[in-house]
Amino acid sequence: MDATRDPRPDPPTPLNTANGLTRALAEAVAKPLIRTTPPALAEDELERPTAPTPRVVVPEEPVTGHHPAARRPPRADGTLRERPARALPGWLALLVLLLALAGVAVALARTGVLPHLAALPDLRSAVAKETGGPDVTAPVVAVAAASALVAVLVLAGLLVNGSGETRVLTRWGRYRGTVRRHGLVWVNPALRRLPVDVRLRHWRSEPVTVTDRTGTPIVVQLLIVWRVRDTARAVLGLAEHEDYLREQTHAVLTRTASTLPCDSNSAPGPALRDGNWFADELTRALAAETAPAGLEVYSVQPLALEYAPEVAESMRRRRLADLDAGLRTVLVDDAVEAAALAVRRLERATANELDQAARSALMEQLLVAFVSPAGVPLTAPVPSPGSRAGSHRPAVRTGHQEGRPA
Repeated sequence: MDATRDPRPDPPTPLNTANGLTRALAEAVAKPLIRTTPPALAEDELERPTAPTPRVVVPEEPVTGHHPAARRPPRADGTLRERPARALPGWLALLVLLLALAGVAVALARTGVLPHLAALPDLRSAVAKETGGPDVTAPVVAVAAASALVAVLVLAGLLVNGSGETRVLTRWGRYRGTVRRHGLVWVNPALRRLPVDVRLRHWRSEPVTVTDRTGTPIVVQLLIVWRVRDTARAVLGLAEHEDYLREQTHAVLTRTASTLPCDSNSAPGPALRDGNWFADELTRALAAETAPAGLEVYSVQPLALEYAPEVAESMRRRRLADLDAGLRTVLVDDAVEAAALAVRRLERATANELDQAARSALMEQLLVAFVSPAGVPLTAPVPSPGSRAGSHRPAVRTGHQEGRPA
C-alpha cells in the first residue's frame, strides 16, 4: 500500500456543477460501453483456482458405431506412373535393316540362286561355278536365314510417332513405358503399342440441366480445355478416360451450381452469373477430381447459363417485375429529392418560409408532375392548403353566389 496516499476517500463531486458535469462526460467517453478486450484480473482473482470450462461437443453425424464416409477424390496406383520406354533412333534401325538385307543378298548370290550379272563381281562358290546350279549348303543357308530374321525384326519394331502422339508399351498386360519421341523410332516388336493423344484438346459439353441453390432448374453448357498428362494412368488406370472426364464434369457441375442462385435480382448477394467465380470454381474442382487419373484440366468456362424451358418464362416475368420495382423506387426517391430541392430554392428565392400545409401541398404537386407520364393530364386535382388545414374556415363566396350581387 502506498503510504504517501491519503487514505481518506475523495469527496463526491456533484453533477450539477459545470466541472462535475464535464468530468462525468469525459469519464463516459473514456470508458466505452462495449469492450473489445476482456478486463485484466486482479491478483487475488489470478491466484484463485478456477474450474475448467466444459467443452461442448456437437456431433455432426449420429453415432452409429462407425465413422461417417467422406467423399474424396479417387486414389491412383502409386506404382503406375509414366516413365520413358526403351527405344532406339530410327536411323540406326534403318542401317541395321540395310545391312540385314545386304547379308541376305550376298548369301543368295553365294549359293547361285540369284543370277550373275557381268557388271558385278562373281560371288558364287566353287561348287556353284562348276555345276552351274545352286549350291545350297548349311552355312550359307544359316547366314541367309539369320539376315532375313534380323530384317523382319527390324521391320516389326519400326514405329512412326507423330507430333502430339505417344505410344504406351505393354507386355502381357504389364506396363513397360511410354514413347514420347517423335518421328521414326524402333521398339521391342514383342511389346503391344497403345496410341494416346497428348495434344491440348477442347470439349464442348452438351446442355446439362442442374438446379441452383433455390431449386430452380437451369441449363448449363461448358467448354473444357484439357489434355492427357500421365499416359500410364489415363490408359491403364481407367477403362475410358474420356468417359471418366465426361461423368466427372457432370458431377462437379451439379455440386457447384447448387451453392449459389442463378440470379440475385430479388435478394442481394453473389450469384452464378457474377464475375468469374463459377468458372474458377468449376476449374478447381474438376482439376482436383481428374488429377489422380492422369488428366490435366486447364479451364472450364460456361458457354450458356439459362433457365430451363419450363421455368424460363416465369423467371423472365419475375426478373422484369423486380427490375420494375427497383426502377420505380429509384424514380420516386429522385422525384422526392428534386421536389424538396425545388421547394427549398423557391423559399430562398422569395425569402418567405412556407408553412407545413403549403409545403406539403407544393411537394405533392411537384411529385405528381415529376412522376406522371408525359402528355397525361392530371384527373385528380390536389387539394389546396386551405382545405387541408381544416373545414372550420368560412367558404369564400363568389360574386354570383345564390343569385346575390357581390
